[in-house]
Amino acid sequence: MSGPAAARRQRLGILAALCAGSALSWLLLLRQAGGLRAAFSLHAAMPMGVSGQSSMVGVSGLTAGMGPTLFLAMWLAMMAAMMFPSAAPMVLLFAKVQSGRREAGRAAVPTMLFVGAYLLVWFAAGVLAYGLAIGAGTLADHSAALLGAAPRIGAALVVLGGCYQFSPLKRRCLTKCKAPMDFLLGEWRDGKGGALRMGAVHGAYCLGCCWMLFLLLLPLGVMNIAAMGVLTALVFAEKVLPSGRRIAAIGGAVLVAFGLAAIAVPHLLPTLVPVVG
Repeated sequence: MSGPAAARRQRLGILAALCAGSALSWLLLLRQAGGLRAAFSLHAAMPMGVSGQSSMVGVSGLTAGMGPTLFLAMWLAMMAAMMFPSAAPMVLLFAKVQSGRREAGRAAVPTMLFVGAYLLVWFAAGVLAYGLAIGAGTLADHSAALLGAAPRIGAALVVLGGCYQFSPLKRRCLTKCKAPMDFLLGEWRDGKGGALRMGAVHGAYCLGCCWMLFLLLLPLGVMNIAAMGVLTALVFAEKVLPSGRRIAAIGGAVLVAFGLAAIAVPHLLPTLVPVVG
């Protein structure tokens, strides 16, 4: 098989792997979410008796009841499910450049190094998200006022997420994410270390572009599949479609409107509404 044909087959294999990784991650998330829904349903059905106290499903369950290991495993699955589709153009271009170097007899590195460094950035973000969730839950458990205000605090976070869509940092990071060739021309480094660095830098730009959107999963529900689906579609449209910047602005306006409505009507964020259990 000729060099170009082999390179095309390799890129198709990488694309298939990204799609398969995303699909399998969605299946894992769906299964985990189903188990959590069953657990919370059982909890809600239990009569008040042992403690007779009210609990906050959303605040005490900002991590969906998961310990750090399971939370971070689900976080990585969530990132693969939600980010692989929008990261595919960058990953495929990186693989194409490496194939060209290989055909020219120059040193090339596996694309997996780039992807691994990219995921490592999101893993670090997951560690921070877990810490924030645990901290928020601990504060709420020790403050009745904060516990009662949790729905509106969550709604305010949604408003901030919408406002971030219009921020200069969001625009700068989105510009980098939408132009893979420009990114490679500006950030290229040779060797395995260079691939790791480029993957980490691209991951950092993606994080800067999307971190507030993913933070919204705390008030919307860490394992809220519907919210994940909507955010995945928004991230993909922002980064891949030609009208991505306009879509980002529309998404920001919708989030601001929803957040303001949830401030007025807290039950719009059911994961943060106190329940008896």
